[in-house]
Amino acid sequence: MTDENDTLPKQFDHQEAEARLYAAWEDAGCFKPSGTGEPYCVVIPPPNVTGSLHMGHALNNTLQDILIRFNRMRGKNVLWQVGTDHAGIATQMVVERQMMERQEPHRREIGREKFVERVWEWKAESAGAIQNQLRRLGASCDWSRERFTMDEGLSAAVRKVFVQLYNEGLIYRDKRLVNWDPKLLTAISDLEVETREVKGHMWHFAYPLTDGSGEIVVATTRPETMLGDTGVAVHPDDERYKHLIGKTVTLPIVGREIPIVADEHADPEQGTGAVKITPAHDFNDFEVGKRAGLEQIIILDFEGRIVTDREDIPEDLRGLDRFKARERVVELMEAGGHLKGIEDKVIQQPFGDRSNVVIEPMLTDQWYVDAETMAEPALKAVQEGKTKFIPENWTKTYYQWLENIQPWCISRQLWWGHQIPVWYGLHLQPIPDTNGNLIEHHPRLHSEIPFCALTVEEIVREAEEYYGRNVVIIEDYSEFQNACERFVLNYNADPGPAPLYQDPDVLDTWFSSALWPFSTLGWPDETPELEKFYPTATLSTAFDIIFFWVARMMMMGMHFMKEVPFKDVYIHAIVRDEHGQKMSKSKGNVIDPLIKMDEYGTDSLRFTLAAMAAPGRDVKLADQRIEGYRNFRTKLWNAARFAEMNECAVAEGFDPAKVQTPLAQWILHEASAAEAAITTALDNYRFDDAANAVYQFTWNIYCDWFLEFAKPVFHGEDEAAKAEIRSVGAYVLDRILVLLHPFMPFVTEELWAQTGKRDGFVMLADWQGPGIENPQAAADLNAVIELISEIRSLKAEMNIPPSVKMPLTALSADDVTKARLTGFTDLIERLARIEGISFAEEPPKGAAQLVVGGVSYALAIADFIDLDAEKARLTKEIGKTEGEIKKIDGKLSNENFVSRAPKEVVEEQHARREAFTADLEKLKAALSRLEAL
Repeated sequence: MTDENDTLPKQFDHQEAEARLYAAWEDAGCFKPSGTGEPYCVVIPPPNVTGSLHMGHALNNTLQDILIRFNRMRGKNVLWQVGTDHAGIATQMVVERQMMERQEPHRREIGREKFVERVWEWKAESAGAIQNQLRRLGASCDWSRERFTMDEGLSAAVRKVFVQLYNEGLIYRDKRLVNWDPKLLTAISDLEVETREVKGHMWHFAYPLTDGSGEIVVATTRPETMLGDTGVAVHPDDERYKHLIGKTVTLPIVGREIPIVADEHADPEQGTGAVKITPAHDFNDFEVGKRAGLEQIIILDFEGRIVTDREDIPEDLRGLDRFKARERVVELMEAGGHLKGIEDKVIQQPFGDRSNVVIEPMLTDQWYVDAETMAEPALKAVQEGKTKFIPENWTKTYYQWLENIQPWCISRQLWWGHQIPVWYGLHLQPIPDTNGNLIEHHPRLHSEIPFCALTVEEIVREAEEYYGRNVVIIEDYSEFQNACERFVLNYNADPGPAPLYQDPDVLDTWFSSALWPFSTLGWPDETPELEKFYPTATLSTAFDIIFFWVARMMMMGMHFMKEVPFKDVYIHAIVRDEHGQKMSKSKGNVIDPLIKMDEYGTDSLRFTLAAMAAPGRDVKLADQRIEGYRNFRTKLWNAARFAEMNECAVAEGFDPAKVQTPLAQWILHEASAAEAAITTALDNYRFDDAANAVYQFTWNIYCDWFLEFAKPVFHGEDEAAKAEIRSVGAYVLDRILVLLHPFMPFVTEELWAQTGKRDGFVMLADWQGPGIENPQAAADLNAVIELISEIRSLKAEMNIPPSVKMPLTALSADDVTKARLTGFTDLIERLARIEGISFAEEPPKGAAQLVVGGVSYALAIADFIDLDAEKARLTKEIGKTEGEIKKIDGKLSNENFVSRAPKEVVEEQHARREAFTADLEKLKAALSRLEAL
């Protein structure tokens, strides 16, 4: 133990200790891989450089750190690879918002280069904040290997992947529909689209048949898109419209003649059964249009206004905002007699989760990955068990997404990100001579050819070979267009260098993060880390990015490494508020992890998150729970102080396998059992079970029972027993510090440093204990504990003060029970507050009976309570509890309540019913005992 004058303080000061301990670990290089054990690697889901970490990050990083510390202590060669994500659209928005708030020039005024410099400045500031927050959480990442998705090494990996996939035909450019954000002026992913229910309308429009034989009525929630209609679809089996298939209608307002086509997309039960088809502005219509060979007409520009370059659109509609155009189209349709009705309708409308504007399906030229081809090996790897999902039910989600995968749009119209490594030049095409023979190549305006390579030097070399002359790279697009015109005009004379222009788009953030498990380890170089740590061991992440991130990492890993990126994928829960509500700024229920760490200590928050991380169940975080685990930390600290005051220390030469006293044998057996339970639970990602096992052993077994049992030994005359219990008390406390360390790293490290003379840190201590078993001592002591607990419970049920002593009788006890009771009489009498233990065949008069471990006991209570008053009290309590259960049953049997109330409210009612039912059983058992007297 510590020197005579070096005693533990009364309390653990987490605010002083946490930063000091973390710095000590880092300075000592504790977070770096070491040793020759089995490699164990976890890559951190890289936080976005957009601000601070939230409680979801706190949960996920706590669980990862538990795995990391646990496996490090088992002697594995552990790497927790840390880093951050550039988060293209989110980060660009943050910086643009800052510039606007400071009334600085818009990014388009300062230009791309200056703007990107500004974002790099913000990144440095934000990444530093994230680092600090992860350190506050106790995350034992290897900071010497920190990566960023746009650092030099990862940028090289991104270019390598793009160029290779492009050359393999797995990346291509295509004109398809995308989610277009008219405010941010970029395509966005499905993950960035938030579908909301809004009050809208369904307009019924009549389109006249061109032959004058009648009309067909269509229904739409977006009247303005009719300007781009190129067909009307009806179901092939719909008897109402079969005779119209193949005919045409004249589109009102526009005057365009469009066909009526048969397609199963048209639902006879929805609207009028006839559907207007706008292939350039609706995802379903796009597919219908492809099947029917319909024209794709774009009628909205990138800012959501009606285009100005189509003469068939009335002049007063051109340039109008889409919602103003909607009003005007309805007016024109009504004026022309084509409006047949308007009905109110709740519609599902897509909004940009950052811009908060309605998203438009937009037909644009974008870059795509052939995700269907790349998904096959990723799908097969999970089917063959190379990668497992925990909980297993998430496997179905993974399968469902990959089996229905669409081309992956990887281009974004942003400035912050990896600029696409493609340059465009004018396409040389054959031109005819006077006799019509194709004799030479000539550049054509508006016909571009792409050049794709790893470096600008390679691009220049390829282009010069193609053109047979020098090339010049031009950054401004309008200057590039002017140069192209000059080049074409002077081609047969002296056109000068051929102009090139780099694609201005950047890659989707998920493209670079899909490479994270191997790019962070040094790929495309063949590094020792890549060889040692790939594939990684475990990925811990949220369910909502299984498709967006997990599946894409699987695709890229299988394609470039020919191996899965991780063996296990642990899907963690969502952290909600104490009422089960999802946290959001608008609700005002966001819980800041930093505030909770300041208030209760990091250990308390970490343990709370781990203890509540049950598979398939969201974490309902309440201050009361965090406070409870702070009390647990205090209990541990006080136990260490008690052990210190009673001179507990591991004596020189102490061998735990040779202890003689039953108390020592029992606590060592329980310590080994706790270690086995915690190890099994963590191996199976049952963080809640592991936390519960270490909590029960520390609080219930060691603090409540062992230290209580040890008191008479410490104060007794048996010096040999005293020495042994002092040694075993200190030894088991050390085992607790080891087993608890992954969950509560700071308090355990502080106690490890202050309760013994040691050379190293507890975080580097050996996880595995000696595995001591003594089933006989365990059976004896655990039976004694159960008996004491039952006597205490019975007294509480009967409203008897704990201090009241009464005799205990063992009924028809066998020899084992008699020997056990005789051997531990002093302990039982002192802790159960009884007076004497006797043996008999029949219970004495006025005694309440209890059964413990198959043995019946009688406790003479009649002389200590007012039987009638106690029966009345219990009867009243029973009635009150039954009333509460009846109220809850009334709610739960009400279909209206169950269907309309939030899920968490219904769950709360079920939980309350369970608690009241358990109370009712105890009350009835107590009443039965009294009635039997």
